Amino acid sequence: MSTPAYNKLQQQIDILKQQALKFDGAKLLSKNRYMQAQPSLFDRCVFSTKSMNLADYVIEIEEELARLPDSSHRHAYAYALERISNQVHAVFNVIKSTPIWEKENKSQYKPRAKQKVFKQVVNKAMQSSHELYDELKQNHEFERRLILMIEERKLQIKTASSVQAQKINQEILTTHARLGRCRKAISATEDKIQQLEKQQLR
Repeated sequence: MSTPAYNKLQQQIDILKQQALKFDGAKLLSKNRYMQAQPSLFDRCVFSTKSMNLADYVIEIEEELARLPDSSHRHAYAYALERISNQVHAVFNVIKSTPIWEKENKSQYKPRAKQKVFKQVVNKAMQSSHELYDELKQNHEFERRLILMIEERKLQIKTASSVQAQKINQEILTTHARLGRCRKAISATEDKIQQLEKQQLR
């Protein structure tokens, strides 16, 4: 399989693997007593892996990528890509928090404070990407509904009278205009996601 989205993800995962190994090698989490008491770094809704090593999560991402549905199955493919992208961002966000973990290990915060710091680091970094992916998902769903509406109107026009057919044609034109605006919104959201990913790769 070779699509622009797939190739981009593969490139991100290759970079991610190197950075995850470097992060694990610094043993930033093993020096933190609070984090060592946790069963895993991420929620089950993001990863099924339970580990304190980032490299283990990258392995799960690679396995998810290997199981990626064929792009001809559009919705399944888009959903799988979105899940993998969220996983990649989640690991990148922990790596980006390296300076915070270094500072955290030198301080004497109470366990609750440490938990709060970790959640703030991950949640803040992931918030914008999650919002954009939710927006993209909603726009794709709206696009799907508009396409169905157009197909339904085309079927109706076959058995309609001339007056009804004229009305249905107008509805089709109006729906096409809405579909065009929806696809522009999808492109704009995808551009925002690409810009955000570039920032996270720096």
